[in-house]
Amino acid sequence: METPKIFESEYRFCLILWEHEPVTTTELVKLCQAQLGWKRTTTYTVIKRLGERGVLKNQDGLVTALISREDAQVSELDELMEKKFQGSLPAFLSAFARRQSLTEKEVEEIRRIIEK
Repeated sequence: METPKIFESEYRFCLILWEHEPVTTTELVKLCQAQLGWKRTTTYTVIKRLGERGVLKNQDGLVTALISREDAQVSELDELMEKKFQGSLPAFLSAFARRQSLTEKEVEEIRRIIEK
């Protein structure tokens, strides 16, 4: 199953959901107002939209994610790789390494990940 697209403002909402789930819609409204400055109607609109796309489930006012944070991140990374690097992991890593100062520990961790 392909992970549904989660847009930037929706992703910020999902970060709140993932941290607090399962969470009531009432509590989500309060959290989104405090953390995102959203009005109640905006939060309910996003809940409805993400529910329709299969990102979350709202059952009897209790909201839970159907997509994990990790799955959302991997999907976004796949899209970035395809759009900007024609699906080439070496091109992506090369661009990343040129822009970042990696410590020796980070380089070793990346090597271990690649060797797996």
